[in-house]
Amino acid sequence: MQNQQMPNQQQPIMPQPPHVITTKDLSYINDMLAWNLLAMKKAHFFAGQSQDQAIKMEIEKCGQMHQRHYEMLLAHLQEKQQNNKIM
Repeated sequence: MQNQQMPNQQQPIMPQPPHVITTKDLSYINDMLAWNLLAMKKAHFFAGQSQDQAIKMEIEKCGQMHQRHYEMLLAHLQEKQQNNKIM
């Protein structure tokens, strides 16, 4: 068996999102929204359960990060909807 080297299979980074969102893309974005919302809610809950202030602050920062991600995804969807680009 010959030892073959695999070419670098890393995909290029897109400078901006595509102009069209497919049904499959939309389904995945909806999943990402749900995952971020759930993570945000869990972080808020567990921060409220913590008695260590440093841990509480770190968990809140984590929840805020998920909230920012949620809002970015939602803003992207709203922009596409306004431009009637969802297919």
